[in-house]
Amino acid sequence: MRLVFAGTPEFAVPSLRALIDDTWQVVAVYTQPDRRAGRGRKTRYSAVKRFALAHDIDVHQPPSLRPPDVQSELAALRPDAIVVAAYGLLLPQPVLDIPQHGCINVHASLLPRWRGAAPIQRSILAGDQHTGITIMHMAAGLDTGDILCQQACAIAAGDTAGSLSDKLAELGAQTLPPCLHEWTQGRIEATAQEPSGVTYAEKITREEARIDWRLDAAQLARAVCAFNPWPVSHTSWRGELLKIWQAHEIAGAGDIPGQVVAAGAAGIDVVTGDGLLRVTQLQVPGKRVTGAADFCNAHDVRHVQFGE
Repeated sequence: MRLVFAGTPEFAVPSLRALIDDTWQVVAVYTQPDRRAGRGRKTRYSAVKRFALAHDIDVHQPPSLRPPDVQSELAALRPDAIVVAAYGLLLPQPVLDIPQHGCINVHASLLPRWRGAAPIQRSILAGDQHTGITIMHMAAGLDTGDILCQQACAIAAGDTAGSLSDKLAELGAQTLPPCLHEWTQGRIEATAQEPSGVTYAEKITREEARIDWRLDAAQLARAVCAFNPWPVSHTSWRGELLKIWQAHEIAGAGDIPGQVVAAGAAGIDVVTGDGLLRVTQLQVPGKRVTGAADFCNAHDVRHVQFGE
């Protein structure tokens, strides 16, 4: 079997590694174009590109798969299947039609729940107890393809988008090779998604991560987890941006949402619309992430108002 793999972030690397370890012939990798990032605006390769180059796999980085010449180049690779994991570009119908066994997607949710760009973050924000991996036969719609395989994964207390992404990436890598074997050998009957279960995971924005202290503590604790490591929940404090990296709900009450009612080694307790949010890791601009104890030693936060 000749495979083309399409993926971009770290989430996709375990799936690519699993295919190589399972002796599939990955003839090329497609990943998004290089980006400039950081203070020095240095060019950075995607995680998938770095892995592919280290394993002597040809890398293609078109900004779109819609141009006919790009599609012709892909077709010339003669893939029996195209495997996609967090690629970040749409596959138009002419591309979906190229491989004999179609295009197979590793999606980080139990479809049809959380179709779209941010299934991991949305599952945490919603307070879901479980999520998982879906291996899907891709169709032209947004994550509308038929289901080939699924594996569930519990969302543990305190799971962040980062930690849950790591779990799901490994789960996808475990699920993909056997599922692909069964599919290409005609031993899986694809199952249509149940329309009544469809929900959409819209793209995360920086503005969403601004803390509204009028919300209840449970909601805010989930948001802190969902927005870690990006874009990071934040509030304002003494005219500066204050990032909240870790926090959890505790019992308690206060008069004004955003007011600090206690601060010490255990954390910084902030009034919310219902309950208290205990902040345990935070960061001011230009400084490293610090624990609550060190932050309190450096700053007097008693009776401070966050969000002003």
